[in-house]
Amino acid sequence: MGAKEDILKKISFLITSKFQNPAEAFLFFDKDKDGKLNKDEVKDLLKDADISSFFRGIVAGELIKGYDKSGDECINLDEFKVAIAELERDL
Repeated sequence: MGAKEDILKKISFLITSKFQNPAEAFLFFDKDKDGKLNKDEVKDLLKDADISSFFRGIVAGELIKGYDKSGDECINLDEFKVAIAELERDL
């Protein structure tokens, strides 16, 4: 299994095992309650998903780049739901 697949599986496992739904996970990681996940909050999610600290910054940046459709360098709830749906579909 490649690193990307391993990371996706770990994120999916975290979201499905610890939370009722993606929205609950989003609210948990939105520490400043501004309705968006910034890079540090995404890195916290990755830490809880047991992603190596070596990869967290890179992966967080790539996730934001890939799913931030509003251009604010954060992931809002709708963008997060799309990301999780795609992640689950790809596994």
